[in-house]
Amino acid sequence: MFKDAASHYAILTAMLAPAFFLTATASLLMSANNRLARVIDRARQLLLELETVDNDGERARIEALILMQRRRSRITLHGSQLLYLAISCFVGTSLTVAADAFMGYRFVSAPTILAALGVTMMLAASILLAYESSLAVRVVNDEMDHGHKRANQRRLGRP
Repeated sequence: MFKDAASHYAILTAMLAPAFFLTATASLLMSANNRLARVIDRARQLLLELETVDNDGERARIEALILMQRRRSRITLHGSQLLYLAISCFVGTSLTVAADAFMGYRFVSAPTILAALGVTMMLAASILLAYESSLAVRVVNDEMDHGHKRANQRRLGRP
């Protein structure tokens, strides 16, 4: 049990760092879920476009875009999974800090290990999501280039 009020506050203070990491991780997770929704919406739009295309070159281009959306969705999913695991580690950190105080500090380094695992997973997820963002920009640039090329061909009267 708690020896005095000071130890109670020390435990609560020790639980604050994981709470801050939980908040940051939750924000990243919301961002990842929003990205995934946009990727899915774009993939559905491309699938509808694919149904109406007769030109083999245009069909191949749309199929390549669909494959890229599939790749982006997998990367975002893996990033989200890492963020969920990071949340679990940060919750585990808080729980072991509290349990440690009740049990006479028997967990020794468990809170530190859980916190380090959570931060590592958060870092890995951030790297994956940064990579996915670069893929998204590449896809948008390719689509803009293609649209610009088609517009110029139409203006010049070419199919």
